[in-house]
Amino acid sequence: MTEPDPIAAILAYHRLSKHRPDAYAPGPGYLDWANQPDPFRRFAGCPQLPLALGADGLETGFDALFRPGARPPASLDRAHLGLLLELSLGLAAWKSHGGNRWALRCNPSSGNLHPTEGYLVCPALPELEAGVLHYQSHDHCLEQRLAVSEGAWNRVLDGQVLLGLSSIAWREAWKYGARAFRYCQLDAGHALAALRYAAAALGWQARLLTGPADAAIAALLGLDREADFSGAETESPELLLAIGPAPRDCPLDELLAAAQSGRWQGRANRLSSEHREWPQIPAVEAACRKPETLPMVPWKPAELPPQRSGAGEHSAAELFRRRRSAQAFAPRGRLDREGLFDLLDALLPRAGVPPWDALPWQPALHPMLFLHQVDGIEPGLYALPRGPRAMNALSEALRPDWLWEPVEGAPEHLPLRLLLPYRLQDTARQLACLQEIAGDSCLAFGMLADFRQGLERGPHWYRYLYWEAGVLGQSLYLQAEALGLRGTGIGCFFDDPFHQLLGLEGEAWQILYMFTLGQALEDRRLGTEPPYAHLG
Repeated sequence: MTEPDPIAAILAYHRLSKHRPDAYAPGPGYLDWANQPDPFRRFAGCPQLPLALGADGLETGFDALFRPGARPPASLDRAHLGLLLELSLGLAAWKSHGGNRWALRCNPSSGNLHPTEGYLVCPALPELEAGVLHYQSHDHCLEQRLAVSEGAWNRVLDGQVLLGLSSIAWREAWKYGARAFRYCQLDAGHALAALRYAAAALGWQARLLTGPADAAIAALLGLDREADFSGAETESPELLLAIGPAPRDCPLDELLAAAQSGRWQGRANRLSSEHREWPQIPAVEAACRKPETLPMVPWKPAELPPQRSGAGEHSAAELFRRRRSAQAFAPRGRLDREGLFDLLDALLPRAGVPPWDALPWQPALHPMLFLHQVDGIEPGLYALPRGPRAMNALSEALRPDWLWEPVEGAPEHLPLRLLLPYRLQDTARQLACLQEIAGDSCLAFGMLADFRQGLERGPHWYRYLYWEAGVLGQSLYLQAEALGLRGTGIGCFFDDPFHQLLGLEGEAWQILYMFTLGQALEDRRLGTEPPYAHLG
């Protein structure tokens, strides 16, 4: 019996999970509120290590994140690792309405469902034993899943920690059905970027480890321990980030050997009493599974002028915690031209500048922009090619009659190009599953991926492409806040009509994510509380 072709399986999933004007992707059709997943994973029987709340005392300015060396590295210890987690995967606020109460987090999530879990793999540090610890965001604490002897563990991890991310697909599938795998990957990208920004606020670097196999990550984080997840929703391994003053590639063999002889503890809580199976998700997970590979050699971005920023005096911690997803925009909200240039400049990779220095590959996604309300710039459809040779590749792939005109007044290094001068609010709204927020915004993005070239590098690149889209989204969220605006990621859009608008044929290029930003309308019916007021 021949093995199934993973690329064919991925393409089949991608086609199946597309929304169309006449038929949405397979989904539940209703919300089973009685089985809404618990947003917080806990491991019963683990020692809990409380973490201090330090965000209010962090003085790093948001602008300083984009000036390499502006912030001296903090010491690698329990207090600063707690701050890293507080500002990336921690709570940002509580909201309430009509007797219901829910948490917001620094890392955004589709539907605020939060499939992403975080694990710290650390050597023996001040006030921390060597081992694997699960971050439990509700109580801002670490749950000690694995304790090991310090020998090999400390030797391999000396001067850095690893931060592992996993996904619980059920949290998204409960609401979104088959399309949930896409959203898990977008959320992993958002979390990756949130961690990179938070590390920069502490003067640390972060790099994605591209060598380890998914199976090795699962074994290291304890995700393959069936007894520990008996009766509970399983977690799929996503990625490992090396974080510290000078992180490096980290072979896992010695860590895995130590983990096998260490002391594991804790059992995962069950998130829902009942489940509906979506067989498309385990099928695409299996197709995208990453084998062990040689670590990717980081590419070197072109030298660019220092990143533009309109952040003013904002502190990094303030913006991380203030980030929200807008629910509605004022139709007459405006963005000025210089603000647009600042926003887009932050999407261009620079050496040593977050979040792009965490990703070792050349940009594979390129924003297509609907500019609606930008002072000094004509409304229309625009393109922002982000990497070498992208301009030529896009111009060959898109409609041959697009203009590709430079934008007057744009910085020389910013490759923003006008394709079609026309007011496209209605078009953006229709493409975004008829959501008003895409037309009422100042501008909306469609993130176009070099899909075929990505998959040619390996089936796991399907996930990498979505991670890059999530990193783009996180950058836009924070830059929007710095400009006094607000953003919203849009996962619901009509895939192929968007491609038809651009003149794309075949599947070489695919839109993976939409994003929109503008002047948010606040819902004053909602109550707001500080993120950790419940801890007293």
